[in-house]
Amino acid sequence: MESFFHTLKTELVHHCDYQTRDAARSSLFEYMEVFYNRQRRHSTLNYEAPLAFEAMYP
Repeated sequence: MESFFHTLKTELVHHCDYQTRDAARSSLFEYMEVFYNRQRRHSTLNYEAPLAFEAMYP
């Protein structure tokens, strides 16, 4: 879990200047639900994106 928060901070948070909490919340939601959980390649999945990995094993 700690590595996720490190990745989140280095890939997103440190590069953004949020004007409001709603802007931060929206950005974090999009990163986690759209990019990280669906598109980002994960080392534990042999560097495949989760959706691509799941498609290999129907």
